[in-house]
Amino acid sequence: MSAAAEIAATAARLVVEDGMEYAAAKRKAAHELGRRGGRGAELPSNEEVEDEVRAYLDLFCADTQPAELRALRETARLWMRRLAEFRPHLAGSVWRGTATRRSAVLIDLYCDDSKAAEIALINAGVDYDSASIDRPRSGETLVLIVGERSAALGEIVTLQLVVNEHDAVRGALKPDARGRSWRGDLAALERLLAEDV
Repeated sequence: MSAAAEIAATAARLVVEDGMEYAAAKRKAAHELGRRGGRGAELPSNEEVEDEVRAYLDLFCADTQPAELRALRETARLWMRRLAEFRPHLAGSVWRGTATRRSAVLIDLYCDDSKAAEIALINAGVDYDSASIDRPRSGETLVLIVGERSAALGEIVTLQLVVNEHDAVRGALKPDARGRSWRGDLAALERLLAEDV
């Protein structure tokens, strides 16, 4: 097994069991395996990690994961409807179909004013926390973190609302190396939910 394949398999376990995002899981897996964890050639692509995540889910979570994914997608749909004015797009494992109950729901928002989404939450009386992520191309990006109780899961689901510039939506729909989208709008999510009935 190559170093990248070994890291991908270990990262997949971290993604499923701990709800980690791919980048952090790859770095932690490389560290656990004593491999170079920087931006080097040893690290697998996100697509390679996703392949391992799917294999892990098929092997260990086939009986629970589909229902958990549906519950998370229904939570996403609720919030995407609430935040429709900000052109929400579902991203991450909930969009790609690899989420479990430990996964956060990632929703990208596209705003004319970076404070508009925050003001909308305040006006709706929604409690939230804020954080930021540092993106290589766009710099520091605001993330609004909300908890929503899921009756289907019997627990609180974490939503991460990533506030992007209005025009960033153009680049957001670029496909991965295999031609699959990294995110989808509400209509695309509705189609996924309808197919899954």
